[in-house]
Amino acid sequence: MSSDADYASFLDKANQDTGANKPSTQSKKKVGTKSVDTAVPKALEEVEEYYVSDADEPFEPVSLKYKGKGVPSADELGKLLSHDEVSSVSEKEFDPEGQYKSVLDAVKKAGSGEVGVFRVEHGSTRAEYYVVSVDTKEGRLVGLKALAVES
Repeated sequence: MSSDADYASFLDKANQDTGANKPSTQSKKKVGTKSVDTAVPKALEEVEEYYVSDADEPFEPVSLKYKGKGVPSADELGKLLSHDEVSSVSEKEFDPEGQYKSVLDAVKKAGSGEVGVFRVEHGSTRAEYYVVSVDTKEGRLVGLKALAVES
């Protein structure tokens, strides 16, 4: 390096953005269903839990317009989500070891106190688990969902 200007030029060139952190033009297809079309209760936004599967995924808020009085059936939830493969799961099946108690409690608090758990299939190895309750005052279905990768 013969001068300060040459050295500064060298450093500038070395520190240029190479584009390595930019998303590629080939984006991964996001697996999941639409889960928010109305305001999300604050209690659900504050939950920081992960569903443990082959890929630990965070629980995300659910808040959908809903006119029903009780927790929907699997068919009703399927219609809300525009998805056919929805099945009901017991709380015990969803949380056999009690590790998602805070998730269940937050959903009970945000809704009517009655909770439904559903499994939404996305192919042979992926599913979303919905933990939902009804907020009759606001006319919405509220809860949390998480993606599970099950190989």
